[in-house]
Amino acid sequence: MTPSPIAGAVIAHAGRVLLIRRASPEGALLWSFPSGKVEPGETASEAAAREAGEEAGVIVAPMVVLGERVHPATGRRVVYVACRLLGGDAHAASPREVAEVAWVRAGEIPELVPGGLFRPVQAYLDGVLSSKVAPPIV
Repeated sequence: MTPSPIAGAVIAHAGRVLLIRRASPEGALLWSFPSGKVEPGETASEAAAREAGEEAGVIVAPMVVLGERVHPATGRRVVYVACRLLGGDAHAASPREVAEVAWVRAGEIPELVPGGLFRPVQAYLDGVLSSKVAPPIV
């Protein structure tokens, strides 16, 4: 049986992107997008929105799947979903899983994610982080 994929919520807002610092790193992965397993009967988009709320306390609307890959640090299949922030104040909503949350600028990503981001995610963020407006709904 193939393990459930992981859905990651890529939430850009006002020139920054939301990252969480895991309470327990998964391999070399310490900072990541809010993410978690896609539950049975759930789409990756639904899972990304749910995880954003559970881990970071924000309400988001999934917009578009940016791509998927086997993550080089974890070996797990990850589906990245661009999401639009609707509400909530970002905080470590699940202290068991999340130690810290941060809205980071594009230039801060390399120090938090040394291996870099998945190319389609980086391309998306290059576009939306360079403008100061919320990304459009696709």
